[in-house]
Amino acid sequence: MTPAADRRWVHAALAELAREAARSADTHLLRVDLPGFPGIRFYFKDEAAHPTGSLKHRLARSLFLYALCNGRLGEGQGAIDASSGSTAISEAWFARLLGLRFVAVMPDCTAPGKVRLIRALGADCVLVPRGTDASAVARERARREGLCFLDQFGLAERATDWRGNNNIAESILAQMAAETDPVPAWIVCGAGTGGTSATVGRYLRYRRLDTRVCVAEPTGGAFATGWRSRDPQGLASQPTLIEGIGRPRVEPGFLFDVVDRVEEVDDADSIAAAWRLESLIGRRYGGSSGTNFVACLRLARALRDEGRRGSIVSLLCDRGDRYEETLFDPAWLSDQGIELAAGRATVAALESA
Repeated sequence: MTPAADRRWVHAALAELAREAARSADTHLLRVDLPGFPGIRFYFKDEAAHPTGSLKHRLARSLFLYALCNGRLGEGQGAIDASSGSTAISEAWFARLLGLRFVAVMPDCTAPGKVRLIRALGADCVLVPRGTDASAVARERARREGLCFLDQFGLAERATDWRGNNNIAESILAQMAAETDPVPAWIVCGAGTGGTSATVGRYLRYRRLDTRVCVAEPTGGAFATGWRSRDPQGLASQPTLIEGIGRPRVEPGFLFDVVDRVEEVDDADSIAAAWRLESLIGRRYGGSSGTNFVACLRLARALRDEGRRGSIVSLLCDRGDRYEETLFDPAWLSDQGIELAAGRATVAALESA
């Protein structure tokens, strides 16, 4: 292909992504009032409403834009990435939009519902044993097959325009503008690639706001370990059942200095909180949404104990139907040693007056 023909294809691909972005409405910001917290308002940004069912829709679009504009992706080349599932679903969707082949490298413990969705979008799934460096596998396969390695873990914090361009922080603040407490006391998110916490933390500083950022992390996750010591080589001290967050090692996009607090949450509490969200909102969301909710409740208790009012904003990260055979299956939970009743008791205690 001539350089001119390749440039024409890149221009057409960028135009297609621009049209897709224009067709996509922003996600809802849902308000939840809990009786135990008078004067404290909870808001949850429903990122599961994206066409691909998770907040990773934003990241996948940004990764394809980054690859195209940096000359890393050309017509017919195909793309590959490592993922725990949600990013790969979004990447597969965008690859199909652009007429490209896509390969997802994922742990073999990934929820079966995610694997089915990726394959339904026409992508290939390479399942590797848990504990395998999926990014290394994807990078080597990209080299061997001439694929574009999208590298969500290496590029997430730089592929997203944190100064604006409808990033998630800008969207939240715009939606909060007419609320009683328009500048949140806290914004709570997880850390998978680190891209969301990096974007939110940077944007709040850019806007000169006092809102603080809390990362909700599975107990023993690498972000928590690294954040405490500012160690870029930090490792997780234990595995987690919560997909998408609780990375085994510190990722390049983990920017510790823009995060004000880390709340570690046990898996049973995260899962119980995900079940609780269904009763509060009427829809199911994944385990990382539950992790966020537990952190929100802890922060709200601290505000209440200090006699303060205000708003707390968090994310509903992905659709719960992807976890019907895992997090929402009592038999599976029992096999994993998860005591849902104990988690429910913890969440209920956090909600209490």
